[in-house]
Amino acid sequence: MRSTSLVRWLLAAAFLAGCSRAAESPAVAPTASIATADVIALATTVPPTATATAQPEPAAAFNGGGMTNDEPVPPPVTATIETTAAPSPPATATAAPTATVAAPTAAPWSTDPHPLQIAVMRQQDYPGSPITIEQTLEPGANYSRYIASYLSDGYRIYALMTVPDGTGPDGTGPDGTGPDGAQPATGWPAIVFNHGYIAPSEYRTTERYVAYVDQIARSGYIVFKTDYRGWGNSEGDGNLGGGYGSPALTVDVLNAVAALKSYANADPNRIGMWGHSLGGQLALRAMVVSQDIKAGVIWGGVVPPYPDIIARWDRMGRRLSGYAGAWGRSFSGWVAEFTTKYGTHKQNPEFWATISPNTYLADLSGPIALHHATTDEMVPLAWAETLDEQLKAASSQPNEFYTYPGDNHNISANFNVAMQRTVAFFDKYVKGR
Repeated sequence: MRSTSLVRWLLAAAFLAGCSRAAESPAVAPTASIATADVIALATTVPPTATATAQPEPAAAFNGGGMTNDEPVPPPVTATIETTAAPSPPATATAAPTATVAAPTAAPWSTDPHPLQIAVMRQQDYPGSPITIEQTLEPGANYSRYIASYLSDGYRIYALMTVPDGTGPDGTGPDGTGPDGAQPATGWPAIVFNHGYIAPSEYRTTERYVAYVDQIARSGYIVFKTDYRGWGNSEGDGNLGGGYGSPALTVDVLNAVAALKSYANADPNRIGMWGHSLGGQLALRAMVVSQDIKAGVIWGGVVPPYPDIIARWDRMGRRLSGYAGAWGRSFSGWVAEFTTKYGTHKQNPEFWATISPNTYLADLSGPIALHHATTDEMVPLAWAETLDEQLKAASSQPNEFYTYPGDNHNISANFNVAMQRTVAFFDKYVKGR
């Protein structure tokens, strides 16, 4: 028994050490102050979660930060496909949670508001700034590419930006609204692109997700892949517990939305959001805070209620070294800090519900499409199943849910079909076709 446990820990350590080189590493870490029963307990206002199946241990060679430039790029999407999974029928929306923070049930716990609470985030401003073109890159097939920047909380944040040239394969503009070469009168539809977790010090603006961005850009969208604060050359601190214990990264993507709304070539009323892994969690949170996001697509998203996230990732960091260990300790640190001030999930479920976007699904700004591999090495399929069930029960927005048997966290083997479905979803709910 001890031998089996040791082997599993060594495999996990090898995997996470590799994340600092070329992968996205969802958070792993311990916290000595939270009992196992407490972190597993789920006592929020959301519906029961789906039954979880056994998940494989992360593979040592796993690349969770999107396909890299040296990997074969799948051929571009050239035709619209019929989706094979019907959207879930709209359900009667439940009453939205109150905008005030519920008082905890136990007297010792603080009633102070926290910046991560959805109600608090809704009271903040996300003004963005004018977009600055920092560098012109080699163009894509029918779009220009730039490194751009914008401001978020006073930090200069860098981004990969694409802008359509206006040429489309069918003789019209890519969104079908004008002659070949013409920008739509209202501006191009736009997608804010949220990448997954990659060690901030090793992240480069143009080294990951190139094929993903290309497929959306070819289809007539401005794509704005924000680096987040502390990633690449962006200002600020990127060591934020993976973005789960702080609103900072969500603030960055909301300011990216605001920056696009003020960009002359973008249509301010046709902005969507794409997110992978950590970026999926940011998309879900952003869509219950702001009504400016017309639709969201999430691949391999970290999208369950907080108890599920903590139970899976909170107890390994002290056994790891290097950047993976530092990330784990950061994750553990914010969990311990929250627990000390507000209690555990079991002791004070009201507070933990107020920081979870899953509690506010009745307020979603638009439809969501979920894509998840059944054998995802890092993010359990059960997490997407949980959100799908919650969406059906709580949201009046249509949602779609696709699974990919035998694939990985990046959905590499089914990349083209997943991207075709993604573009078709954005065409329907962002372009408004």
